[in-house]
Amino acid sequence: MNLLNITIAVLTGAALAAAQTVEVAEVVSRPLERKSKLPGEFTSYQLVDLHARVSGYAEKVEVDVGSTVKQGQLLVTLSAPEMQARVAEAEARVGTLESQKAEAEAKLVAAQSTAERIRVASQTPGAIAANELVLADKAVDAAKAVIASQESSIVAAKAAVSAQKELMSYLKVTAPFDGVITERWVHPGALVGPGVPQAMLRLEQQSRLRLIVAVPEGEVGGIPRGARVSFTVPAYPGETFTGVVARLPRTMDPKTRTMPVELDVTNGGGKLSPGMYPEVQWPFKRPRPSLLVPPAAIVTTTERTFVIRVNNGRAEWVTVARGAPAGDLTEVFGALQAGDVIAKRATDEIRDGSAVQIKK
Repeated sequence: MNLLNITIAVLTGAALAAAQTVEVAEVVSRPLERKSKLPGEFTSYQLVDLHARVSGYAEKVEVDVGSTVKQGQLLVTLSAPEMQARVAEAEARVGTLESQKAEAEAKLVAAQSTAERIRVASQTPGAIAANELVLADKAVDAAKAVIASQESSIVAAKAAVSAQKELMSYLKVTAPFDGVITERWVHPGALVGPGVPQAMLRLEQQSRLRLIVAVPEGEVGGIPRGARVSFTVPAYPGETFTGVVARLPRTMDPKTRTMPVELDVTNGGGKLSPGMYPEVQWPFKRPRPSLLVPPAAIVTTTERTFVIRVNNGRAEWVTVARGAPAGDLTEVFGALQAGDVIAKRATDEIRDGSAVQIKK
């Protein structure tokens, strides 16, 4: 062995002696699913404050707070005598116009009879002046015009009667949907109507509820639309309920950086109520497989967070962002690929670019 070969052998042995021995693991790629506890809030599926569409006095209130009502059920009866007077007046006008039309029709018959007699007489030369026949025909046309005008007035008067009767129908306030009366502000004798800002009743649909869950910004990409989600409420410890993810608003709350996702919850038993705050077991699912590494492989310093990839016997610092825990592994985001070999227990003492040996 010459001097050059001896020198290379010595240097190679020194490099191997200087290389740090590390235990390694492979970067794993798999779909990540987990559940997290998120607070929610119940609201009514439908809620409406009922106002009177016409002015009047509350004559009878059929319901009270807690009453369960069906769609179309009578809730409040109003009294408005002036409306009844207007209906009677409109109906009387229809009768007057119909009488006037009957008179006009009688006059038309008379005018037509006169014109016919004049027409027959005019066939005898010199018996009737020519303009008398013209005047008779004009009288017939005038009578027909009067009848047409009366018919038009009758149609308008009947329309006015229908309109008044339709307004009268608003004196009976009915439920627009099935629900529960949760507020009552009206009592018999109270003045109600468009000029009164206070509503009469509040009706809420509670057989079906909306569960609103504030989903963090980092998790909105994996919201499982249509998924069945379980939750609990403090009022019924040990009991689990479920809802279905129904609506995504596609907008973030700028203050909390969350998206208020709505779930539909069937409340047939009536146990749940608007205003309750359930704890939701929210399922998180990434839209694509996640990269997972052992927690000890992630190094966090004041400057960066990284893992150490072993590449051709050299340490390579790869900057990553820490994600969610997944059992005994941790999700990371960075320039890694599945199958990359990394230091299983990394430390910043293994410098970037330094020589490393894989522990057998």
